[in-house]
Amino acid sequence: MVEDTTELVFDIPDSVLDQIQQNIQDIIRNFDVPEENKEEVINQINYIYTRTKYLSITDELTGLSNRRCFDTTLEKEFLRAKRYKNKLTLVMFDIDFFKNVNDTYGHQCGDFILKQVANAALQTFRKTDTVFRFGGEEFAVILTETDINQAFIPLERFRKTIETLNSFYQNQEVNITVSIGAYQFEDWLESKEDFIEKTDEALYEAKNLGRNKTVLFNIRQ
Repeated sequence: MVEDTTELVFDIPDSVLDQIQQNIQDIIRNFDVPEENKEEVINQINYIYTRTKYLSITDELTGLSNRRCFDTTLEKEFLRAKRYKNKLTLVMFDIDFFKNVNDTYGHQCGDFILKQVANAALQTFRKTDTVFRFGGEEFAVILTETDINQAFIPLERFRKTIETLNSFYQNQEVNITVSIGAYQFEDWLESKEDFIEKTDEALYEAKNLGRNKTVLFNIRQ
């Protein structure tokens, strides 16, 4: 499993940050300056705050939700499934032999491929599903209200889309594939980390089978 260590993570709840922002606005409104100046400063602060909050949960390269957002979202969905017995499937996939892409065509090409894969994922999965850049060339998808059998068709469609993508970078064709692992939520899972671990096992099984495969686990392995 690849973990992105380049991102600075603040463990401050959004509710606390929102309250800090509101307090700053209240202080500015009490300044002895013209009202229009107050509004201008508040608008600027709101823009900076909104932009910073967006960037804190977004992968800058691909525009996908990032690892921090993944951890928060999965925790919520995991607890919801635990309590209400909702269907929930976690997916992890990565680009096969991605190092070869960087070594052969350069890191800028690698970035281009990451964006291509991210865009293909956004086009394939439902609006209610969330696609994340988990780290490096590894991605995750949280499929809500979806069991493992329902997941197979869109996952295979995505795998075949990548297989036939035929990306061109600086007039060079770059062919790639992805390996996909998925696991369905089960009551015996004690934490979201257990959920990630089982999904990761499915992903590595896809690699062990020769890559460019989709492997689904929905029983205790």
